[in-house]
Amino acid sequence: MRTPLGRVRYLGSSHSGTTDFWRQRLTAVAMTVLIVPVIVIVLMLIGRNQAGAAQILGSLPIAIILVLFIIASVWHMKIGMQIIIEDYVHNETLKLASVMANNFFCIAVALASIYAIVKLSSGV
Repeated sequence: MRTPLGRVRYLGSSHSGTTDFWRQRLTAVAMTVLIVPVIVIVLMLIGRNQAGAAQILGSLPIAIILVLFIIASVWHMKIGMQIIIEDYVHNETLKLASVMANNFFCIAVALASIYAIVKLSSGV
């Protein structure tokens, strides 16, 4: 006769289930800290032409703030969607395909966003 604990013991590693939880909280805090400078940057861009926007976005501190915000946002989005997929998609093949698509989509969004900032800051 086995107890419920005996049936689940040695079926997986313990203490590893909270990694995504803490990473998602970390990215949420990062976005909370970075949102004020990002809003200030967006307000500075209002009413500017392309040359003015390129001058503002060409500043290294502003570019770093925007890239950090993009990375934190995309990472947060990736973790959130992955958790939803893992919890609600029960077909293993579909789950694997969905997680892979989520990863590729998040990478594409991050690269496109960073490319847009670089393109705008170069004034082209």
